[in-house]
Amino acid sequence: MVATIRYEDIVKVPKALLHDHLDGGLRPATIVELAAEVGHELPTTDPEALGRWFVEAADSGSLERYLETFAHTVAVMQTPPALRRVARECALDLAADGVVYAEVRFAPEQHLERDLSLDEVVEAVLAGFAEGTAQAAEAGLTIRVGTLLTAMRHAARSQEIAELAVRHRDAGVVGFDIAGAEAGFPPTRHLDAFEYLQRENFHFTIHAGEAFGLPSIWQAIQWCGADRLGHGVRIVDDIAPDGSLGRLAAYVRDKRIPLELCPSSNVQTGAVASIADHPIGLLRDLRFRATVNTDNRLMSGTSMSREMSLLVETFGYGWRELQWFTINAMKSAFIPFDERLRIIDEVIKPAYAELLA
Repeated sequence: MVATIRYEDIVKVPKALLHDHLDGGLRPATIVELAAEVGHELPTTDPEALGRWFVEAADSGSLERYLETFAHTVAVMQTPPALRRVARECALDLAADGVVYAEVRFAPEQHLERDLSLDEVVEAVLAGFAEGTAQAAEAGLTIRVGTLLTAMRHAARSQEIAELAVRHRDAGVVGFDIAGAEAGFPPTRHLDAFEYLQRENFHFTIHAGEAFGLPSIWQAIQWCGADRLGHGVRIVDDIAPDGSLGRLAAYVRDKRIPLELCPSSNVQTGAVASIADHPIGLLRDLRFRATVNTDNRLMSGTSMSREMSLLVETFGYGWRELQWFTINAMKSAFIPFDERLRIIDEVIKPAYAELLA
């Protein structure tokens, strides 16, 4: 059965995406055009070469060079028209890849260089997602985009960003996140923000267990109350070679805490050595709430279809496994239960039933 799964068929099947960064998914041609408008210097102005540069820089093993890639994308996302365009194209690109539900995150505090307010940044991005969703619908493609607002964990604006997220909760913001370097910047530094979000009955995920391991995961869950774990790949450090679970891993599995796994990105950042070494296979076998995600499509030269294709090639997965990952993601989304159920029952399951038949 595996041999019959072609990449073009994976593109057509409905997919759900929980972990995707807006500033990590721009079209190279858009970066070139926007950079010319604001006078920002790029490594190259040839879109194809620029796309290669981003992937090579992210693969370089140099943190400085990896961070430089985001300096270029963020630099061209400082005006309402630019933010709207990037968000619109994001929705269109995901829809073209067969993504029917996506949660896309970005850090509003990184888009204030041209005197925009935080609210103006969020409003521009939400407008762009709405435009992209409408354009996709005109082309016969259905996508629902939810927005996550991210606070940078090395900064001190998490309470402000949490309040911003709640302020826009009825306009398309469905959750909150913290991101950035884990080592030296534990999630507990932002307890006030997380306690505020819990009082507001608002959803949040935390980047944890990517670079810093089990203590990061433990703090995110037990101190901060995270609904999901951004990456969470290092939970494997609490699983013995015979498959028995330590207390933290058992808790994560028992509570069905979703893991936002990003295979290609995890290889690039050194969290795992290769796709074949990625614990996603083990975590699936042990029935953790594992999901497949893109993280930064530009920097990883990837898409949801490519990530799924890599799993098919590496682990021999068929449609049944791809459906399992997709439903896991949809179950774990930050939108209301009835909306999640509708997408699972009316969009995802019928499409996979046809393939499995």
